[in-house]
Amino acid sequence: MASLAMSKSKPSGDRRFHPQPFAVKTRTRPAQAQFDELLIWVLISLLALGLVMVYSASMATAEANKFTGYQPAYYLLRHGIYIAAGLIAGMIVFQVPAQRWQNYAPYLFMIGAALLVLVLIPGVGREVNGSRRWISLFVVNFQPSELMKLFAVLYAADYAARKAKIGHLFAKAFVPMLTVMVLIGGLLLQEPDMGAFVVICTIALCTLWLGGFNIKVFAALLLALPLAFAALIFSSPYRMQRVIGFMDPWSDPYGKGYQLSHALIAFGRGEWLGVGLGGSVEKLFYLPEAHTDFLMAVISEELGLAGVTAVIMLFALLVVRAFQIGRQAAFLERTFSSLVAQGIGVWIGVQAMINIGVNMGVLPTKGLTLPFLSFGGSGVVVNCAAAALLLRIDFENRRIARGLQV
Repeated sequence: MASLAMSKSKPSGDRRFHPQPFAVKTRTRPAQAQFDELLIWVLISLLALGLVMVYSASMATAEANKFTGYQPAYYLLRHGIYIAAGLIAGMIVFQVPAQRWQNYAPYLFMIGAALLVLVLIPGVGREVNGSRRWISLFVVNFQPSELMKLFAVLYAADYAARKAKIGHLFAKAFVPMLTVMVLIGGLLLQEPDMGAFVVICTIALCTLWLGGFNIKVFAALLLALPLAFAALIFSSPYRMQRVIGFMDPWSDPYGKGYQLSHALIAFGRGEWLGVGLGGSVEKLFYLPEAHTDFLMAVISEELGLAGVTAVIMLFALLVVRAFQIGRQAAFLERTFSSLVAQGIGVWIGVQAMINIGVNMGVLPTKGLTLPFLSFGGSGVVVNCAAAALLLRIDFENRRIARGLQV
């Protein structure tokens, strides 16, 4: 009986008592990317195109200039160094959490304001073409107004996040920010740097509007700002000359309209596909600042409408992604990060629009470079830092959405 019971309890060949290893097939999700690959490729494309076009636009000038040692690659090498420095700065910025940027935003803004004061001091600030905008660091010249654009984004985003509950009160919400912007604007106009003043004011106003501040106050400001800018133009003879040259550059093509008239000639020569890379005539000592403020004119002449359209599309993609990243941060209730991302989008978009508009004769001449493309150490490094901050916000959005710690 015992043997019978044992045989019933452990039947021979019963697989339940001798389990065999087997593989379980499970359906897994593809791993979510940690970075915005589209945004990274847009940034790489802009920096690479800028490196090529700076070399093309500056080669003839550098080869004929004693200051550059008659080296055609003088500006190319320096622009490459600036891009490398910008990438290093970007890697450092990316390591810093957005919360820490918010904690230090007011102090960074004060540092930027102090630098704007410092650049006006004779012997400290370096004057070029009648403007005192640079501080000499022996090897390179540093432009504080470029850094101030980034600090303005951080400060405006922090201010809007802190004052969101009282955004409808003019005295408590708008007046303090307006006072600060007037002081910063006064410093910039002393350099003078009207272009940076316009960009920083636009950053501040758009950030407050995106932060939910009273729309009626913005309507009043929109009516007052054109009057303020008109007063600034009429109060300065050189600004009046720029406006007159903008209205009719052909009336004085060898004087007030010289730069714009040659930029328009470059656009006309480019037609659909351009004259070919390196084939620009206007860069041969005709168009001043061809590798900085008027790089877009050289792009148009050499790459035509196709090249100009490609550049505009790259900037449009960058701005759209910045606003999408900001919207994702807002959905995750990250107000400061949302406003910083959108503020960077406003900054890059407005500055690119102004530069392209100036090159095409749609706007009066301003001393603004084309972000990521034009030659200039301060601008390239700060642009790369801003792009890294945008990538950091997107990186944090993705981690929070997946339930991970930032």
